[in-house]
Amino acid sequence: MPAAATKPKPTQSTARRSVPLDLPYAPVAKRPLPRGRERQWYVTHNRRLKAMRLAIALLDSGVYTPRQARDETIRSTAARIGVHPPSDTTCRMVRALMCDHH
Repeated sequence: MPAAATKPKPTQSTARRSVPLDLPYAPVAKRPLPRGRERQWYVTHNRRLKAMRLAIALLDSGVYTPRQARDETIRSTAARIGVHPPSDTTCRMVRALMCDHH
């Protein structure tokens, strides 16, 4: 039998259960942020979370490259998903997250 005709082995993570890709996203339970950090740490942390949410929403809407993700596109996506308008810094961070490295 040719090698191409053999059935691929399921990976360990999918062997035990099916992976529902079409179900809506359910966020994990929120935990309080660690106490005692400098204010800038919290600002940066929240900015990163916002940038990740926006990058995911852009990918879901068909924006796949940083070049397609102009500030206006990112801000209109933020309005659509109910996020405060992002700053220029957050927009740059969104594009950095979408950057494709080969």
